Amino acid sequence: MQRIENIQLVTLAAEQSDYGLIEDAVVIINGRHIEWAGPAFDAPTTPMAEVIDGRGGLLTPGLIDCHTHLVWAGSRANEFAQRLHGATYAEIAEAGGGIAATVRATREASYDELLTLALKRAKALIAQGVTTLEIKSGYGLDLTTERKQLQVARAVGEQLPVRVKTTLLAAHAIPPEYKDNADGYIDEIVENILPTLANEGLVDAVDAFCESIGFSPAQTQRVFEAAQSLGLPVKLHAEQITNQQGARLAAQFKALSADHLEQLDEEGVKAMAASGTVAVLLPGAFYFLRDDQVPPIERLRAHCVPMAIATDANPGSSPIHNLQLMLQMAATLFRLTPEECLRGVTVNAAKALGMSNQIGELKAGMYADLALWDIQDAAELTYQFGVNPLIKRWYDGVVHVPAYRQ
Repeated sequence: MQRIENIQLVTLAAEQSDYGLIEDAVVIINGRHIEWAGPAFDAPTTPMAEVIDGRGGLLTPGLIDCHTHLVWAGSRANEFAQRLHGATYAEIAEAGGGIAATVRATREASYDELLTLALKRAKALIAQGVTTLEIKSGYGLDLTTERKQLQVARAVGEQLPVRVKTTLLAAHAIPPEYKDNADGYIDEIVENILPTLANEGLVDAVDAFCESIGFSPAQTQRVFEAAQSLGLPVKLHAEQITNQQGARLAAQFKALSADHLEQLDEEGVKAMAASGTVAVLLPGAFYFLRDDQVPPIERLRAHCVPMAIATDANPGSSPIHNLQLMLQMAATLFRLTPEECLRGVTVNAAKALGMSNQIGELKAGMYADLALWDIQDAAELTYQFGVNPLIKRWYDGVVHVPAYRQ
């Protein structure tokens, strides 16, 4: 048993809109779970507990990166240069670059090569207080490589102190074998790739890229129906480049989240509000692609749609492995408040992964996934970047101290 005292506590309770700050607090950890959290004057006695002095720091739930593509091989730096010379993301994709380039490199890479790369990326996020990651496939586009990606993602969670949720994103792009036959590839997904990998226990959720350069709403619906028949929740890359009414489709299937959403309209917002679907905002992709259409933040607020924030870490549109930076970008680019930003990588990110009853809040019964910061004001986590104030983190009740603090 551990007793953390002399701390400021950020509870981030789901029913609140603020930090849920307790200025002089105690947290008691018993095994993998939080046993008690609250004001010091109310704390029960724990004579046998290990006492940890928080030295006045700020204790929050561990951060959650609820949208990443961490398993890939190759580099897309050349495409970055092309965009700086005027090419668009869509033009690069149509010329055989973009996702297709990463698919070629990922298919050629071995399991060990992919794992080495993914571990390095995950460690960068862990060092910033991340205790839970979602990792998508989608750079295989065939059964063999999609399996390999998901196996690597599972291994990341087994080898590192981080919780990993895996998402099958086979409907990410049309593979070369199915050029000009998108429906045929959807057949392959729903009849072979999805049921096979689900039966192997590799899939926690199913995602798709519903977009003018991706898959149509009708094709996406087929994937969702197949996922639903297997009892798997769905998520969706929606309304990033064009409005395909993907958010409404996602809402019809009670999707955990709809992500990107720069082109989201009023009806899509209302549908998400009615279904409880989380809006996952990805300011890194917005920034990296130099987009000029901001997601409809005021509409999302007005309809009380929960907003999560994630890195979208991927090789083509957000090669960023820094969730703290996403807080700053969400504030400066999307004008979210500091409270909304921190809730976006904790309680709302947990909801986007279907884990609201396990992580994201700091209260009794939750997993003891925590982060202790060398700050006194929670707004510091949004205000600054480039300086990492993480002192230590707990994953499953076990303390981990970053190398630079040792």
